[in-house]
Amino acid sequence: MQEKIGEHFTWQWPVLGTVHSDTIVTTWIVMIISLIFFAWVGASYRSARVSKRQTVIEGIINYIADLATGVLGDQGEPFVPFFIALFLFIFLLNQFGFVPLKAFGLPFGGSPTADLNTTAAYALMVFVFVQTVGSRKYCFGFSKHVTKPFWRHSPIALLHELARPATLAARLFFNVFVGELLFIIIASIITAKVMIGPVNLSLVVTVVPFFIQFFNFFVGTVQAFLFTLLAIVYLSLAVGEQH
Repeated sequence: MQEKIGEHFTWQWPVLGTVHSDTIVTTWIVMIISLIFFAWVGASYRSARVSKRQTVIEGIINYIADLATGVLGDQGEPFVPFFIALFLFIFLLNQFGFVPLKAFGLPFGGSPTADLNTTAAYALMVFVFVQTVGSRKYCFGFSKHVTKPFWRHSPIALLHELARPATLAARLFFNVFVGELLFIIIASIITAKVMIGPVNLSLVVTVVPFFIQFFNFFVGTVQAFLFTLLAIVYLSLAVGEQH
């Protein structure tokens, strides 16, 4: 079965209407895999011996924690678990597209973050999180930042505020989607047995998917980091001193 670009399996739900069933199922599969993986990592702490998995996971956790507290200061410590979970889960969602499950006819697979519905949901979650934390700290005074430096600039400041979740969602979606798109195009060329004169193009490009997968892994990692970094920066702007 050949995967079609932008095609999704769907369910019909009351109120919500049409939803992408493949994205939902794949996300739940990634969640289950994540729980099993971290349970496996946690089991290694029963031994006094430091394993490689502990070293790798602790290195990632410490890096994100240092990043959060470095930007936010001491007030960022309560939010460190949120940012660690955000990075690790988005990273796993990005990388799940490595396994071409849809190509085997399964009704799920691909990277859930290659679906704009997923990235928009995470961007809105970060937006609501930032607004909630900022409002709890400054109460009604939090909204005053959109009137500075001059009240007549409020529409522009408000538009800038609302553009943040849109850019977060679009950046993550397009980078992951383009990576999967490249893989599908190359797979189509390989299966189509394309000949250009005496050159079997399909045979020549058989090594390309390996490079694309490496590229997708790199992009997926960078995009998970950028999404988390921008969430930290947006929170720092919300909880910073009001001027």
